[in-house]
Amino acid sequence: MNETLKVIGKRYSCRDYKKDMLPDEILQAIAEAAIQAPSGMNRQAWRVIVVKDQDLMNDLETEGLSYLAAMEDQSLYNKIIEHGGRLFYGAPCMIVVPIDPEQYAPALIDCGILCQNITLAATSLGIANIMCGFTGLAFASGTRSAEFSKRLGFPDDYVFGCSVLLGYANTEVAPHSPDKSKISFIEYEP
Repeated sequence: MNETLKVIGKRYSCRDYKKDMLPDEILQAIAEAAIQAPSGMNRQAWRVIVVKDQDLMNDLETEGLSYLAAMEDQSLYNKIIEHGGRLFYGAPCMIVVPIDPEQYAPALIDCGILCQNITLAATSLGIANIMCGFTGLAFASGTRSAEFSKRLGFPDDYVFGCSVLLGYANTEVAPHSPDKSKISFIEYEP
């Protein structure tokens, strides 16, 4: 099996991180892998923002938890609280990917492709990771979205797309078992 397929097969979603910050050269390599992602018509309607500021991450996490706590359906909030009450699982850093809302649908797809590049690059370098939509909860109420957009350096009018948490794992888990029944082939019949 080639190295790319091995990396894809061993990647898992880490939910337990050490506090140790990643070296800048590793973060730079991951960020550069991100921007090599393809995008529709090469629009690149995204940005890659590496966040090492724990105060900012704590504020995003607190705002996201507050948003969940205010929801009528408390099931997700309760589940998170039962599992330690951390949206970011103690990760020391993250990459936030804002997107251009003028090109929302294709930009969102392109954002997913870019984040997959991040997770695979990180895994190949021995860095634990998880794609994290929870960061978007900090923007959901609208109360502090302008503040967070400014603190994160979003280009004017860009909106949150997705984020990826990065760090060293406290505990490693096996990747999920793929359900091969999800694969089908359609053969050409002349």
